Formats: sequence, C-alpha cells, structure tokens
Amino acid sequence: MAARAPYRSTPVFDQDTLPAALRARHDTKAGVWGVIRVIEGELRLSYLDPPAEVVLTPDNPGLIQPQQPHFVTPIGPMKMKVDFYDQPPEGV
Repeated sequence: MAARAPYRSTPVFDQDTLPAALRARHDTKAGVWGVIRVIEGELRLSYLDPPAEVVLTPDNPGLIQPQQPHFVTPIGPMKMKVDFYDQPPEGV
C-alpha cells in the first residue's frame, strides 16, 4: 500500500529564508496535519500547548496536530519544508 501523499508542501526554506510567520506562534487549521521535514541540519520545534521542545533532524521529522500552536527556530544552517495532510500521516 502506498504511503499517503501530502496535499500541499511548502518550498524548501533555509535559515535565511525561513518566514517570520513560522518563527512565531502559529497553528494548522482544523483537520490539517503538518509534518516538518528537515533536509539538512537541525531545527528546534517548540509546542506551546502542552509546552514541549524537540530537535528535528533529517531522521526525526516533527508532527503537528490540527490546531496545535507551535513555532520553529533554526539551529545553525539548515534546510526544511512542511508537508500538509488532510488525515493523519503514516510513519511519523
């Protein structure tokens, strides 16, 4: 069975092109899951409710639940993108 494909993905951002909106508190819409995929380097994912932090790497993507407030912070040079799903993504 093929893995579900995202219905939308952001461009690839680096530490310089990462939009300010992603560095500040934001959340996904109802019924939308996000998977933050680090391509190179590291990225800190901060969840706000409940509070938690995790370091994302190419081997450790970050799952965002629908309407879950969060923000990201680059840890040095990095490249990342976000894939969006309309149902829970598999294998994350």
